Order: sequence, then C-alpha cells, then structure tokens
Amino acid sequence: MEKVLIIRYGEISLKGLNRPYFENTLLKNVKRAIKHLGDINVYKAYGRLYIDLEDYDVDEIIEAVTNVFGIVSVSVAYIFEADMDRVCEVALEQAKECIEEDDVKTFKVESKRGNKRFPIKSPEISRVVGGYILENAGELEVDVHNPDVIINVEIRDKAYVYSRKIPGFGGMPYRTGGKAMLLLSGGIDSPVAGWLVAKRGVEIEAIHYHSYPFTSDRAKEKVIDLARILSRYCGRIRLHSVNLLNIQKAINEKCPLAEMTILSRRFMMAIAQRTALDRKCKALVTGESIGQVASQTLESLNVTNSAVDIPVFRPLIAMDKLDIIKISQKIDSYETSILPFEDCCTVFLPDRPVTKPRLEKIIDSEKLLDVEELIKDAIDNMEVIIVYPED
Repeated sequence: MEKVLIIRYGEISLKGLNRPYFENTLLKNVKRAIKHLGDINVYKAYGRLYIDLEDYDVDEIIEAVTNVFGIVSVSVAYIFEADMDRVCEVALEQAKECIEEDDVKTFKVESKRGNKRFPIKSPEISRVVGGYILENAGELEVDVHNPDVIINVEIRDKAYVYSRKIPGFGGMPYRTGGKAMLLLSGGIDSPVAGWLVAKRGVEIEAIHYHSYPFTSDRAKEKVIDLARILSRYCGRIRLHSVNLLNIQKAINEKCPLAEMTILSRRFMMAIAQRTALDRKCKALVTGESIGQVASQTLESLNVTNSAVDIPVFRPLIAMDKLDIIKISQKIDSYETSILPFEDCCTVFLPDRPVTKPRLEKIIDSEKLLDVEELIKDAIDNMEVIIVYPED
C-alpha cells in the first residue's frame, strides 16, 4: 500500500485558461521547497498535486509544503486498488490511528466517486464504510454534524483514504504576481507586510536602511535574520542595504529638526523607487499602518507618497497592532523583530516630530539639500546581500 501527500489549492481553480500557468508554477514551487529533502516525486493529477512519500520523513515534507503559498491544505493518504473490502479495512485503520493519537470519540465518512465505473455510488460507500468502522471500533460513535474526525474515501484510478486535512496558508503561487520592493526595517510590521504581499503571488526583493556606525552590525544582522525568515516562504531574497547616515547628517545640519523623520522617509522612498525600477520591480511595499507613529498620519503618508511615482502597497494600513503581532507570531518573525537593537530611525530623532506636514513646506526644506547627490551617493555605496533559507 502506497502513501502520498495530497496537496489542495484554492483560487487557482478559478483561473480559467490561465490555470495551467498557475498550477505549473505551484508545482515548481513545491519541488523547490522540498528539494533539500531528497529526489522526491511531485506530480499533478485530478486538479491537485501529489507527492510520493515512500520512506521520506513525512513531517519534514508537510512542514515544507504547507509554507508554500497557494496551498490550502494537505493530507497523508493511503492508495491501493479500489476494492470495497480493502477500503473498509484501511478506513478502520485510519479511525483507530485517530483514536490513539487524537483521542477522538465521534466520526463520519465522506466519499467521492471520481471513477464512475466503480459500481458503488458515494452515499453507499459512506454508509458501508461507516457501518464497518462502527462495528469494529466500538469506542467510536457516528456524528454527521460535528464529528471529531472525518474519514475521507475517494475513488479515482485507485482508492484514496485519509483522515486529516492539515491547513496551508492559501494565497497565490509565489512569482505569479509580478515583483515588488519591500522596505524592510527591523520592526514587527514590515516583515508581515512583505509576507502578506508575497502570499498574493508577488515576488519580493527588500531594501533596508541603517546608519552605521551610529547603528550596530548586530542591528543589520537582525534585518538579515528577518529576511531569512521570509525566505522560508519565498526562497532566496535579494536584500539591498543602504547607509542613510550622510543623508541624516545633511538634514540635521540644514533643515528643521522636527522634519527629520518625514524628510528621511522621503529619501528612503526615493532610493527604494530607483532601486526597484533598476530591479524591474513594479511597486513598493511598506509596513505602515495609519496613526502608529508620526510618519504614518494621513498627512505624512501623503507627503511620503509624493516622493515616488510607482504604486506603494500598504497591506497593514488599517490593521491594529495586535492583529499584526498575531501574524508575525504565526510566521515566526515576532521574536526576532522584538530584539532590542536600534535602527536608523532612532538617529537624530526629534523630541517632537511634525505629525501633519505640509508638502510645500517639506519641499522647501529639501531645496536646502543636494538631493540628487545624496541619493546617488547612497545608491552607489549600497551593499547587496543574497539571503537563503536555512535547510
């Protein structure tokens, strides 16, 4: 009796004539995610993907696969020739496993007959299998409305029997939605923003700003660690590391101190846009949420937006901090994000930053600076780091 991992996807099935493109991309992404585990066979059939489990570590494969965007759920299924006696026996084995491992008390059987040549229809399959389990696993009771476990039977080319559906993250296959540049800080928000956009199929590169030597190497390593966490879901990430110190010094010397935050933010956006366009990215992604800090009021966001021409995606814009934290914990970035290392925003931080900046006044302040030279110098001295997921 063979074992396979059934992989289900959601929105891809609605893509019409483009569906094969999305399915094939998902197939490539799954193969890439488990490549380090061995030469594992992955294939497509019946509107799903399948993995031959053989003697591989099932838990490792499941962990890797459920991190792949586009996957709704997976199940470990037993496959064998479609014979009702054998179906009943395997279904009973599944039920007994659930009793031992999950202490279940109630069950139901759900059946699908994809092979219409099979002589028994789906309702009768469920009735026969359910009766067999009830007779031979006396501690189990039937509950068709709210069972502890569902025993699934599918009749296709062969019989497939499984009990658990392990959830994935859903979304769309990575690299099917274009490419964007993520402004990645060392905080909680920006990794979550990047993860959410990547979940919709957008390939991400990242750009990070530091103020070395005013900020430490450890603060920079923290951001690399966050990029590495994102790479678990996205594969390798190209991280652009930019020193903002000369720009901050120039602002501190020539502009009102209260405008330091908003002026720095405009430089960050302008540098990010030029880097994005050079890398064929079609948009920027930030972790901004309305009202969290001075640079995230509506007035500040409007002034920030005017520094760039390409779209800026802000997936967290209306989310509460607690909701953002829950996602960061789910994707395992939270503990890294809260490590107490300084970032560039703490350098020359004003006591009272302007919260309702006027665009014309900010532009007047920028005229005091050699904006083009400062941007060019920052980009010319930018460091590029390729971040890979840890096996």
